[in-house]
Amino acid sequence: MPAAFLGHGSPMNALEHNSYTETWQAFGASVERPRAILAVSAHWFVNATAVTAMAQPRVIHDFGGFPDELFAFDYPAPGAPDVAAEVAEIARPTPVGLDQSWGLDHGTWSVLAHAFPAADVPVVQLSIDARQPLEFHVSLGARLAPLCERGILVVGSGNVVHNLRRINWGMTVGGFDWAQRFDDAARESMTAAPGDIARLAEHPDYPLAVPTPDHFIPLLYIAGIAAATGATPEVIVDGCVMGSLSMTSYTVGAR
Repeated sequence: MPAAFLGHGSPMNALEHNSYTETWQAFGASVERPRAILAVSAHWFVNATAVTAMAQPRVIHDFGGFPDELFAFDYPAPGAPDVAAEVAEIARPTPVGLDQSWGLDHGTWSVLAHAFPAADVPVVQLSIDARQPLEFHVSLGARLAPLCERGILVVGSGNVVHNLRRINWGMTVGGFDWAQRFDDAARESMTAAPGDIARLAEHPDYPLAVPTPDHFIPLLYIAGIAAATGATPEVIVDGCVMGSLSMTSYTVGAR
């Protein structure tokens, strides 16, 4: 079973049909049906490592200013308490809490709604521990790699470049020079040395490209899986939009 990092961009992608959603749909159709999905979303960024462990996770509408249709959007995928326990076991020595309160946020359901539109594959979501350095997340991703051999699809959802304060809404295609440079540097690291991905924090454009680490960190989990398995990540979506947002996406181990 492969792993994937999907640049999710706007939650409106859940309702729209565009080149990104078509790629997510093609990815979901191309992989063997997973036993379950482990999602690492930028939007569960807390001071702990936890995994959702309820039988029926709630759908979280964690945004504002969007149409009522988006707030009404439902993705009623079942949970998988047994898979949550499996994740907690394989992550040792990192303690992983079994959470009963979070659910599925839009970082997860906006992409899975296209990849697995029937919402019939169980989904558990892993939080991002905001207290930890980047290297921690690469290492934890590497420890999660055996899940892929057990039929669990690991999906990271975020954006390599995510600076909402610098967005140019009229620039529908392309990125500012600093955004494109950082996106290119991330691609070089992912495809040549994914285990060293945390070194991108030293890149001169990192402060602008990653003003907060929440959307960047899901990429590190997929990089860790790539490093642990020796697989070379492949780019399935390429490039920046609105100046300061990257939609570049990767798969690891996909055919």
